Amino acid sequence: MELDQLIANFQNKDEKAFEKLYNMYSDSMHGVIYNIVRDHDIAEEVMQDVFIKAWHKADSYNASKGRFFTWILNISRNAAIDKTRSKAFKNSGKNLNSEFFVDILETSESLDDKTDAIGIKKFVNKLAKKCVEVIELLYFKGYTQKEASETLEMPIGTVKTRNRNCIKELREMVLN
Repeated sequence: MELDQLIANFQNKDEKAFEKLYNMYSDSMHGVIYNIVRDHDIAEEVMQDVFIKAWHKADSYNASKGRFFTWILNISRNAAIDKTRSKAFKNSGKNLNSEFFVDILETSESLDDKTDAIGIKKFVNKLAKKCVEVIELLYFKGYTQKEASETLEMPIGTVKTRNRNCIKELREMVLN
C-alpha cells in the first residue's frame, strides 16, 4: 500500500493503517525519545502516548506542510521533552543508582544507534563539528536553545543562527 493512502486511511481511523504506521516508525521514534529521556521503559511509555496522540490528532496532519515522518517525529520529540520537564520525572531521578549515570556518560557523546534507524547519522556526521554539536544537543538530547547555549558556552543568538544554518545545510544534503 502506498504511504499516502496508508496515511489517509490512518486519518480515517483505520486500525490496520495505524498498526502499519506504528510498525514502520516505532523504532525510530523510540530512539529519538530514548536519547532525550535516557530510560527504555519511560521511552516506551512516551512512544505509546505519542502514537495515541497522533491517532487522536490525525486530522491535524497536513501533507502540504511536511512529511508524516517529520510530523510524528516532532510529536515524539516534544512529548519526550515535556516528560523530562514533568515533576514526576524530575523526582524519579533523585534515587537513581550510579549505573544510570555511568550509562549516560558512556553514551551521550554520540547519536544513539536506534536514532539512526532513520538514517540521518551519516548526514549529520558530514556536517562541520560546530553543527553536529548544536544538532545533537537540540534534536537528539532534547536541550532547549538556552540549555545548549549554556552547555556550548556561546550566546543564545549564535545557537539559534547556527541551528538554522546547520539545519538548512542538512536539509540540502538530504534532499539532493
